[in-house]
Amino acid sequence: MPATCRLYLISPERLDHPAIFADELRAALDGGDVAAFQLRLKDVSDEAIARAADTLRPLCQQRDVAFILNDRPDLAVKLDCDGVHVGQDDAPYAEARRIVGPDRQVGVTCKASRHLAMEAAEAGADYVAFGAFFPSSTKAGTTPAELDILDWWSGLMEVPCVAIGGITVDNCRPLVAAGADFLAVAGGVWNHAGGPKAAVAAFNEIFASAE
Repeated sequence: MPATCRLYLISPERLDHPAIFADELRAALDGGDVAAFQLRLKDVSDEAIARAADTLRPLCQQRDVAFILNDRPDLAVKLDCDGVHVGQDDAPYAEARRIVGPDRQVGVTCKASRHLAMEAAEAGADYVAFGAFFPSSTKAGTTPAELDILDWWSGLMEVPCVAIGGITVDNCRPLVAAGADFLAVAGGVWNHAGGPKAAVAAFNEIFASAE
């Protein structure tokens, strides 16, 4: 049987009040199993990233939830994050690995490219991310990905794959069935009608039913 799919939370792009958002994150983590949380802030200062990381990282690390920083391997080290996620327009994998060292995770966005994913995995990436599988409200200009890339990857490679892009409780089942190891979710949790805790609980119910 395939391993159970797990949840990979992604922050909103702006956190003007990290201490307030901490309550939402705490509620989400109270909802059930979460593998990782990625701090993904856009168009903000390094100081703002640091302030958010210092507020949110302890909540994650106290619960064995990996705290991943988007884009910035240098800050991932400085802020004692568990890893960094790099896109195709960010630092190359090799540079990110050199900066963060062997003990932190490095994940790589591969969009809908099997070639990029193979390159990243062979270079040593801890996971590859495919998507967007659905229209995303949090990221413009995404590349559409098809379900069969998850099935192909899970049957071929040991390196875990993350599905990303517009994922919600209502549309996630085909991704789980296709072999995604993790679902990366932002708005599908933070904007859920029942709140973040209910969203995480609902995702975990779906994962459990797919075992």
